[in-house]
Amino acid sequence: MGLPRTFVGFSSTDRHMYELMGAWRKNTHLDFNFADCQLNMALESEDEDYIKRKCRERIDMAGTFMLLIGRDTRSKHKYVRWEIQVAIEKGCNLIGVNLDGGRYLNADLCPPVMQDVGAIFVPYSAAIIAHALGHPTNSQRGNYHFPDSIYKNLGYEAV
Repeated sequence: MGLPRTFVGFSSTDRHMYELMGAWRKNTHLDFNFADCQLNMALESEDEDYIKRKCRERIDMAGTFMLLIGRDTRSKHKYVRWEIQVAIEKGCNLIGVNLDGGRYLNADLCPPVMQDVGAIFVPYSAAIIAHALGHPTNSQRGNYHFPDSIYKNLGYEAV
């Protein structure tokens, strides 16, 4: 089976967390990989329509949309919310990655447009994100999380 084709959405303040995921992919001791549909380089443009057109092309290539959810993600309306809407319209599998380490939806941080749309929510950690990439929810409603048994099987401590 091929790698999940994934577009990763994030607030500009969380770019370093996205870049760390790239380092995980290069680390031979971590079983973490996905086909990254992110833009290859930052767009040097102020033209919102152009930026959105380029992002849509990449989201259209992806089967999964992963959102890194940090302190200010909920308030990002110009691109983050728009990217989520495009991914939902396309029918992408949705993964919410909590940068605060939470295993469940945190409604105080997650944009409302990403809530109750069938997304699985996981903490920012390579093993559980890799598991989520390989085990989509395939649902259009609800907020999902993995049971403690999945975390235990992946070597995580009980909560």
